[in-house]
Amino acid sequence: KKKRNFCEFSGIYFPCKNTLMSEKVTQMMEWASKRSVIRLNGDKFRRFVKAPPRNFSVIIMFTALQPQRQCAVCRQADEEFMVLANSWRYSSAFTNKVFFASVDFDEGSDVFQMLGMNSAPTFLHFPPKGKLRKSDTYELQVRGFAAEQLARWVADRTDVQIRVIRPPNYAGPLLLGFLLAVIGGLAYLRRHNLEFLFNRNVWAFSALCFVLIMISGQMWNHIRGPPYAHKNPNTGEISYIHGSSQAQFVAETHIILFFNAAVTMGMVLLCEAATSNLDTGKRKMMCVTGIGLLMLFFSWLLSIFRKKYQGYPYSFLMR
Repeated sequence: KKKRNFCEFSGIYFPCKNTLMSEKVTQMMEWASKRSVIRLNGDKFRRFVKAPPRNFSVIIMFTALQPQRQCAVCRQADEEFMVLANSWRYSSAFTNKVFFASVDFDEGSDVFQMLGMNSAPTFLHFPPKGKLRKSDTYELQVRGFAAEQLARWVADRTDVQIRVIRPPNYAGPLLLGFLLAVIGGLAYLRRHNLEFLFNRNVWAFSALCFVLIMISGQMWNHIRGPPYAHKNPNTGEISYIHGSSQAQFVAETHIILFFNAAVTMGMVLLCEAATSNLDTGKRKMMCVTGIGLLMLFFSWLLSIFRKKYQGYPYSFLMR
């Protein structure tokens, strides 16, 4: 029995389920029309996400964007999350099946406590029905926070396909044009003496740089878009090396690149010490320096490997 959108049971009137559902959807649509990523505090989270009924999915980014939190990764993830939300909000396929929202730690710390979260950013999918599953938590450390990766995860959880549309970025083409102009200018200035193009050392150095960049994991970064580092919002501790063998940070690839370059320099010095025509003293110095570089930085590389692959039994100089 209904009376002005209220249902009666045993003489008690309460809001009808369909009415509550309609009011939730209407309110969420109104917020989404003003902002692609709906900002939620503790009260709004409990009313519109946690409390039933609900016939829509909510993708929530739990973050810490306030300056005092000093979470650079949160700001980077927020930009990618906004790109994804805008791509969905302004697409022709937009419906009320999925909404994007965010909860900032300083505006909803009670929500963080309720869900037992101690790090940010974190992405969760709240399905229309049922409890959260393990797959409803986005594997940020493995997949990175690029909008394209988030879109694939959203499609897997909600069956909603989102075509990511980014604002035009002219930095890449401009940088490439500038680099080509510099190379062309140098070639023009030395047009009467192009012997450097046939110099083996120039090509060897160029090839070596390319190899070091590739083996350090730069291509993985380009594909996955991982964060530069990770900062725990509770302790403030910053991690530059990922603890899993299935993921990495951008800072980690820079460290590995430097260590590999140092090991390579040690090998080059040893080869030069053995084959050059320099006096004995200089060759000894080159040999000692090469051995030192090789032993020290190889030991550091091995210690990082041990940290990422738990149980690896071998070490050298340090653990």
